[in-house]
Amino acid sequence: MGQEVDFPGLSDGVRSRFLDDVNGLRVHILESGHVGSDRPLVLLLHGFPELAYSWRKILAPLADAGFHVVAPDQRGYGRTTGSDVTDLASFRTDNLAGDALELIRALGYDRAHLVGHDFGPVVAGWATLGDPRVIRSLTMMSAPFAGAGVAKSSAELDAALRALSPPRRHYQHYFAGTTSAADIADAPQGIAAFLRAYFHMKSADWPGNADAGELPGATAHDFALLPRYYVMDAGVSMPETVAPHLPSPQQRATCEWLTDEELNFYAQEFSRTGFQSALNWYAARTLPNPASRSGTRIEVPAQFIAGRSDWGVWQSPGALRAMADVVCARFAGSVLIPDAGHWVQQEQPLPVIEQISRFLGDI
Repeated sequence: MGQEVDFPGLSDGVRSRFLDDVNGLRVHILESGHVGSDRPLVLLLHGFPELAYSWRKILAPLADAGFHVVAPDQRGYGRTTGSDVTDLASFRTDNLAGDALELIRALGYDRAHLVGHDFGPVVAGWATLGDPRVIRSLTMMSAPFAGAGVAKSSAELDAALRALSPPRRHYQHYFAGTTSAADIADAPQGIAAFLRAYFHMKSADWPGNADAGELPGATAHDFALLPRYYVMDAGVSMPETVAPHLPSPQQRATCEWLTDEELNFYAQEFSRTGFQSALNWYAARTLPNPASRSGTRIEVPAQFIAGRSDWGVWQSPGALRAMADVVCARFAGSVLIPDAGHWVQQEQPLPVIEQISRFLGDI
């Protein structure tokens, strides 16, 4: 059954509900355009530290364009329950992709368009390769999907980064570690201030993102050119990394893309759930994955959207070209949106809505 939505900033026509027995989960979703059974399904997959709520500005406008739009809290996030934080293998990307495919079926559909942001393109890409008959199109946002080959271990890169002066550490290696969840949950500044600084530092509002662009190579020295939220100082936690960049009270008061009320909703949800399950997504990538495969191409129409001030586009050297030239057989192109950083669908929702609507309308 549906229930009244009381999430801040959510449009009329968006509802919250739960679906049981979805790959072992009770999945919480936000949805719009659910009236009428003949609408194509668009499934929106978030990343870290996001929620279904991260699509709040996208849901109703895409429904107005003629779609049934669904955003789940993914495994280990928000109000979705049923995952076991100690079962790291259940957070492998192939099982996260299975969650998405089972959710499509639980919603009563045979096919769907997938849209993924941040970690979402990895899940969406794996789901498309896992069962291409189900996926109608693929929109990847902020993080290029370079294929479902065996994930490269971050240990070798991390060792090279630690040999630099000063020593550095890759954020994915940190997130996959044993201290990151507690570091963030117990951040001295509090979860709300941590999230505010983290969101700010990866947005177009932070001046250090203005010159985001392709790295010259893939050596440790090249990676060290990335901002500290991607390549951290060794021995420094993520809360310590972003704390000096907390925006001023005036900046927070005038931040239209993430109001204090909206930010506090994120903080309340993560205060309730903690961060371990969400960070298990990174830790699980260090496990052997028998479902990994190389040489398989995505045959459905695909596109890439990101903010022009987003280092996430470039943090994996060569990934953008690999996605466009090798992985996606029907790649429609990349769009870099001005005045947007990593949180493109929150920072600049209108051009994102226009681009997705135009792309889906051509299929």
